[in-house]
Amino acid sequence: MLGSLSPLIEPGFLSNAPVQTALIVGGIVAVVSGIVGVFTVMRGQSFAGHSLADIGTAGGSASFLLGTSPLFGFVAMNLMAAGVMEWIGIRRPRGRDLATGIVLGAALGLAALFLYLDTASSTTGATINVLFGSIFTLQSSLVPVIVVFSVVAAGIVLAMYRPLLLSSVSSDLATAQGVRVRFVGIGYLVALAVAVSLSAVTIGAILSTALLIGPAATALRITNRTGRAAAIAAAIGVAATWLGVLLAYDSFYWFPSHNGWPVSFFVVTLIFLTYLLSQVRFMRRSTVRRTAVAAQAG
Repeated sequence: MLGSLSPLIEPGFLSNAPVQTALIVGGIVAVVSGIVGVFTVMRGQSFAGHSLADIGTAGGSASFLLGTSPLFGFVAMNLMAAGVMEWIGIRRPRGRDLATGIVLGAALGLAALFLYLDTASSTTGATINVLFGSIFTLQSSLVPVIVVFSVVAAGIVLAMYRPLLLSSVSSDLATAQGVRVRFVGIGYLVALAVAVSLSAVTIGAILSTALLIGPAATALRITNRTGRAAAIAAAIGVAATWLGVLLAYDSFYWFPSHNGWPVSFFVVTLIFLTYLLSQVRFMRRSTVRRTAVAAQAG
């Protein structure tokens, strides 16, 4: 099989240690992002997901100053941000956006300071790694840590699946059914904070929302069943990430610089194209349905 794909795969792809780590981490993170992302889209909290990605830059840049992995900074900062957002008033949509905006503004100020200090202290590649990710530079020793965080995020969603689904559809109905909506919301925010942090170390803080929202939005275009949508979103994310890693590896020999193109560019582009294809399919299906209804009415 690999022999038939040799024109597309440069020699040494699967035997390269950084590539192996990138494929493992990218696949795990894509699955978690797909699961959490479906509920993010359903709950209308894409802005919160994007804001947490930006907020995490403060933690990621602080980690470089402390000499630790950006992953721990992303997770710590996003968990604190999620707690503050809940404390300020995450329960109502207007209060939710207000809380998110307040925390986002404060965190971006810290991020600007830490990135400036990173640059002043000659921390090589800190800004690029935090903002755009560097999946090929991840240490294999981080894989168990990423697995633990992934299990935590996915486990929270799966453990609260039914109440989370009900509160995502209608918080009033969930309250009437005896669901502890605020407790469920806190649990979801924790899962979201961890998922965003994981995607930030793969494709960067700025672009991590694409891995969280893009596959989920595409999956919900394909099916309205939540479980199936989560599986489809995870599959799309894994495919885009693995193909992005392959293209980035091959791009070392491409024009113009022969230094390789960033993985994040390929992953985001592939996700965007997949969403466009699903949109075209959705529009065609809607047109056929309207045509059929009009024919029956006539």
